[in-house]
Amino acid sequence: MRIHIQNAPDDPLFAITGLQWDEAAACAGAARHSLTIAETKESLAAALAAAEALIAPPAALAAPFPPAPHLRLIFCTTAGVDVLAPFTHLPPHAVLVCNRGIHGEKAGDYAIMALLMLAAHMPALLAAQQEARWEPRYSSPLSGRRLTIIGLGPLGAAAAARASAFGMIVTGLTRTGASHSPCAATLPITALDETLAATDFLLLACPLTPATRNLLDRRRLSLLPSGAGVVNIGRGAVLDEEALADLLDAGHLGGAVLDVFAREPLPPDHRLWRTRNLVLTPHISADDPATYNPRTLDRFFAALAALACGAPIPNAVDFARGY
Repeated sequence: MRIHIQNAPDDPLFAITGLQWDEAAACAGAARHSLTIAETKESLAAALAAAEALIAPPAALAAPFPPAPHLRLIFCTTAGVDVLAPFTHLPPHAVLVCNRGIHGEKAGDYAIMALLMLAAHMPALLAAQQEARWEPRYSSPLSGRRLTIIGLGPLGAAAAARASAFGMIVTGLTRTGASHSPCAATLPITALDETLAATDFLLLACPLTPATRNLLDRRRLSLLPSGAGVVNIGRGAVLDEEALADLLDAGHLGGAVLDVFAREPLPPDHRLWRTRNLVLTPHISADDPATYNPRTLDRFFAALAALACGAPIPNAVDFARGY
């Protein structure tokens, strides 16, 4: 099969190399494919004239998409594909596959770090340090605290496992509400309002879809108890950033840790940079440069094998659901 890898020219840390391809192909027993690797738009257009499978980041898959008469598989190197919706610009004869499942371990570590920071009042203590204020703040352990996680895919599931190990009482909210270990309870998203009112910490780990955009609006964020903490490792547009900033500045919420934003990079003049009791990180919660590309290629070869034998393709994107 003719396969093309399109790397992002501005992201060399995660560029897939020929050596990484050779190692992954050898492990998959798939060394007979014809491969091209490039970065420029011109190279992508030329490669797609013959390519049957494409590995690329979302930016390379944006409209307008070059003619690709032979393309059968499009493998997006990120888990989230919301920027490609409504997907009508992509070749209808090619299956779109997302890179879901490689981010969980790192995201779980980040989530428990963020929860520990919020429980220990670290956002406020860091602000006091910058102002040379000796301001003791005492805290309780995570054990017994109530954590609500919206979305129990690989990110949310890993966070639930870490939090349960710390003794937290974890409630998961999903589209269906199907049981999910190690959550103490799993509820449908329709139970969101009443669950928020009994939440000490809220963690967002869901994809951005029409159903989740602005899910945590001003009204819902206000349902959180006084002193509650918020962590977002999903997508920025899932919550109302202005409302969150208002509730933090007013002291209703105890703190927040955000890794994703409605606009990225976050502009230097954005209000969130100056919001009290808020820690920001630049969308780094789930990506491990040491393992990202090898795991990406492993999933690509799994998708390719399924395509070859007519089996269901893992991580094939459901355009109706948006992920």
